[in-house]
Parts: sequence; C-alpha cells; structure tokens
Amino acid sequence: MLNSPLLKNDFRRGLYSRCFLPPLSMMKTPQTVSQRYSIPSIAMHWAMVLLFVAVYVLINVAEGFEKGSAERQMARDWHFTFGLLIFALVWLRIALRALGTTPPIQPAPSALMEKLARAGHLALYALMVVLPVVGWLVLSARGKPIPFFGLELPALIAPDKALGRQLKEIHELGGNLGYFLIGGHAVAALLHHYVMKDNTLRRMGFARQS
Repeated sequence: MLNSPLLKNDFRRGLYSRCFLPPLSMMKTPQTVSQRYSIPSIAMHWAMVLLFVAVYVLINVAEGFEKGSAERQMARDWHFTFGLLIFALVWLRIALRALGTTPPIQPAPSALMEKLARAGHLALYALMVVLPVVGWLVLSARGKPIPFFGLELPALIAPDKALGRQLKEIHELGGNLGYFLIGGHAVAALLHHYVMKDNTLRRMGFARQS
C-alpha cells in the first residue's frame, strides 16, 4: 500500500510529527507568547497601583483628623507601613522585569515616545525607592517608631528635629511629584488605548487576548 513515493513521504512526515513534534494545542507562535507580560509581573503592577492609592488616601485621610487623635495616628501608621511595603516589593518587581520579557507595543510608537516612556518609568521606580526611604528617615530623625505590620523597624539615623523638618519637606515634595508621575502614567496608558489604539494597556491585562 506504500509503494507510491508520495504515500511513503506522507507516512514519514506523519510519523516524524507524532514522534518529535508537540501537539498543535501546545505550540504557540512568538506573537501569542509576547502579547502581554507574565502573570507575576501583571499581578505586581496592579498590586503597586493599589498600594499607591492606599498611601495617598491614608495620608489625606489622616490630615482630616484632629492632631494627636488615635484615628490620625492609625492612618499615618498605615501610610508608613504601605509605603515601606512598596519599597520592599519594588525590588521584586525590578527582578521580574529584568528576568522576564517585555512584549512589544503594536503598532510600534515613535522613538520619541519610547524615550519619554522610558524616562517616566525610571522616574516612577526612583519614586518607589527614594520616597519610602526618606519617610523612614523622617520618622527616625523625629524619634518616632517606624511601624511595619505590627513590627517596629530600627531607626536609620539619630534623632535630629531640624533635620527631620527638612526631610519632611523633601518627602512631601516627592509625594506631590508622585501625583504628576502616577497621573501622567495613567493618562498615557489611556491615550495609548483609546486614541492610538495600540496594545500598551492590554499588555498589563489578566484576560487572554484572542
């Protein structure tokens, strides 16, 4: 039955496919694999978003309570706690970014937009590293406890009220700058999604793309 050369070739190709190639259901094209970030990276991104929302909401809520009240102190404690959690998690996020792959934006943006996006991301990473450390220094200089989920972290510097005031001003300045950086990041993502119609925002979505 296999005397025909064509049948022999078909039989050999079929045998090779069954023995050495994975099923079609397991084969993914590079485009499918690179459409979005990895699940850990996506989860870390949105966890950071929630933490940023929490630290900004808490510090503004704290200002609404009377000075010296237990409610004000509780809101401030959670503000510092979540800020330090951002500092701890940012290193994991950097590791995930370094070890993972960055899916390309399709259609590709201009070189200028890529440079602006890179600068914005670097600024956000700097914010996540520097701002919590400055907050830690503020509490240390003012001789106050540094709360972290029921623990009290050690002071980084000796008490110094004058230095504490200066550091507090720097921390508040960085916090105000954060409004613009985070807001600009969100606006840029929406601009890419609704105006430029590319996949920038979809790359950070949990839903699988067809």
